[in-house]
Amino acid sequence: QVQLVESGGGLVQAGGSLRLSCAASGSIFSIDRMGWYRQAPGKQREFVARINSGGLTTYADSAKGRFTISRDNVKNTVYLQMTSLKPEDTGVYYCNVDLWGTSMRYYNHRGQGTQVTVSS
Repeated sequence: QVQLVESGGGLVQAGGSLRLSCAASGSIFSIDRMGWYRQAPGKQREFVARINSGGLTTYADSAKGRFTISRDNVKNTVYLQMTSLKPEDTGVYYCNVDLWGTSMRYYNHRGQGTQVTVSS
C-alpha cells in the first residue's frame, strides 16, 4: 500500500505565500510523475502543476509565474511553493502521484487534500 501525507495548507491573506508538501511512503518501487490539483467550492477539480521524474515541470496558466513545483526524490516528497496568492486560489489542494509499486504495477494515487484559504 501507498500513503500520501499532505501538509502546509492554511489561511493566508492575498499576496501571501504558502508551501504545500506531499510525502509518499509505502510499497514504492519508483515514482514517476508528482503533481497537484485543486478544487474550489462549487467547481470541478483542476490541474495546477506537475513534475516528472526528470524534473520537467508543467503548470496551469493560472499558476505560471506564481507557483513553483519541486520534488525531493530521496524523501519521495513533492512541494508546491505558492506566492502572490489570490482569493481565487482558495480551494482544497490534492497531491497526485503516479508510481510503480513493489509489485511492479503502475498506480495513480491521490492524497486526501489540504485546504488553502486566501482572504481578500
